[in-house]
Amino acid sequence: MPRTLLVFAHDDEASAFAKAGVPHLVTGVGKINATLALSRAILDLSRTDTAVGRVIVLGTAGAVSEQARLDTVYQVTAAVQHDFSLDSPRLELAGDVVAEGAVIATGDVFVQDDAQRAAIAAVGASLVDMESYAYAAACRQLGVPLQIFKTPSDFADSSTTQGEWDGIVGSKSAQLFAFAEDRLPHLLG
Repeated sequence: MPRTLLVFAHDDEASAFAKAGVPHLVTGVGKINATLALSRAILDLSRTDTAVGRVIVLGTAGAVSEQARLDTVYQVTAAVQHDFSLDSPRLELAGDVVAEGAVIATGDVFVQDDAQRAAIAAVGASLVDMESYAYAAACRQLGVPLQIFKTPSDFADSSTTQGEWDGIVGSKSAQLFAFAEDRLPHLLG
């Protein structure tokens, strides 16, 4: 019977789910880690009676749009790459709409620079992270439906530090857990 695979990039993003005993995968941060870990999990489970029928990703992101709010969980409607100089398709995501939509830009850098933030916003993104495009590409290649939900942890500008993220990610995990209880209760049991 196909199952839903719940995915996070970082252990701290998953902390509220781990505490509640909710099964999940942590891929590691960045596009390569995300691609390899998610692809391996999907392929490994396809050889069992619990093949992956859908992937749901929950996590944090930086807000690059002035309209993005830190108290909101957004449903990613499309993913683009912001650190890739060759043509790369915008990957549209499908699935039931259960939250306000946002476009996310993915790159292998923790954005904390005003100019970089502005450049990312200029491509039409509201959010920025380090894994979503990789998850979308892997799921597209393997034919597995994907939904991504992100809550902004910071404004991805010069006031943002990695240490700040470390300090608030636990509360963001709790926010994601409350969102899942309300909008995605099937994930929790």
